[in-house]
Amino acid sequence: MNRRYFMMSSVAATATQAVRSVASPNDTVRVAVVGCGGRGNNHMSAWTSMPNVELAGLVDVDDSHSERFIGALQKRDKKAPPAFRDIRKILDDKNIDAISIASPNHWHTLQTIWACQAGKDVYVEKPCSHNVFESRQIVAAARKYNRIVQMGSQSRSSPALQEAVQKMRDGEFGDVYMARGLCFKARNTIGKTPVEKVPPGVDYDMWTGPAPMRPFTKNRFHYNWHWFWDTGNGDLGNQGIHEVDIARWGLGVTHPTKVTAIGGKFMFDDDQETPNTISASYEFNVGGKAKMMTFEVRHWYSNHEAGIGGDRAGNTIGNTFYGSNGYLVIDNYNKYYSFMGRDQKPGPARNERDRHFENFITGVRSRKVKDLNAEIEEGAISCVLMHLANISYRLGRTLHWDEKTWTVKNDPEATRMLTRNYRAPYIVPAKV
Repeated sequence: MNRRYFMMSSVAATATQAVRSVASPNDTVRVAVVGCGGRGNNHMSAWTSMPNVELAGLVDVDDSHSERFIGALQKRDKKAPPAFRDIRKILDDKNIDAISIASPNHWHTLQTIWACQAGKDVYVEKPCSHNVFESRQIVAAARKYNRIVQMGSQSRSSPALQEAVQKMRDGEFGDVYMARGLCFKARNTIGKTPVEKVPPGVDYDMWTGPAPMRPFTKNRFHYNWHWFWDTGNGDLGNQGIHEVDIARWGLGVTHPTKVTAIGGKFMFDDDQETPNTISASYEFNVGGKAKMMTFEVRHWYSNHEAGIGGDRAGNTIGNTFYGSNGYLVIDNYNKYYSFMGRDQKPGPARNERDRHFENFITGVRSRKVKDLNAEIEEGAISCVLMHLANISYRLGRTLHWDEKTWTVKNDPEATRMLTRNYRAPYIVPAKV
């Protein structure tokens, strides 16, 4: 990425970069969790299960979420940290080393930038950005403030998947020319919910943040925010971004040259705006050689593919890589197997869980970006692929991407969709 294009807020000039340094591997790393929903529970469990890591704060705009977290900690005889609705209360605490972000997608980049400006390291859930512009700015913040920032692409910390990618790099599968990602989940309709009063104990203005202010409905709030363009990115940016990242990693590619996507919202008449079915295709140029990647989201009933999902009904989540010597399958997050040659004889295989949260703490202690398995620039590039596919779907045409200028060639309308109009004062900064 060309840093001369990165522009940060003037707030950055006065923001402190002072942070309590982690003096040794035995020193305690103090982490605050932002977002106490379902994924935030995994963050809390991780930080309270590691030696010399302390859960030092909670942030959620819904008091009932924070209270549930505190109750769960007390049942485990764990110390309950202070809880706040506003992340800026946590950022003012110089004794907190890192921020662990599990808030809705539309908040990820701005909260990360604020944390970097305050001298905090950041673990941010996928997708790290809500649009392409934010993918640039989140990397800019990490570089400008010299912070350790990791995206929650946990598969990158799986020894099994690391081995699979290395075997492809070493040529065991020959010329790996194509990757296919799958996200088949039996998601039911979200129905329709009426406008109603904001529930007690909820700061709805803070929850809305950078997005346009809409009347409160239950469907726009907890979890179902994924299915509205203001706050989410559909299942392509929810579950699918994991598989997009794995496919890009395995192929060894960065920016695409061409992106096209088709799909729609089939079967259900409900409040959902994002497609429940989408098929995206990408072309890459790697040293003059073409590579291809496809990705598909399906809802409701579906078959399995390439053995992914086995005999179980329901979800089919994974990737298939096609090479001249065979093909390799990644089943969900931590398992791979392969088949070699025309006879498809079983090849290398392995199943081993990731240590992604632990990997982040390793980076915090070492202060070395190279120690991170999913450093923020890797996550940001994968998010660009997801955003471009969504734009192609929404416009109904193929996009030709120019990675040098970060624009869509000969398409001003698509280029305008690389960013959004931000609601003051929750503005992702564009200038130093």
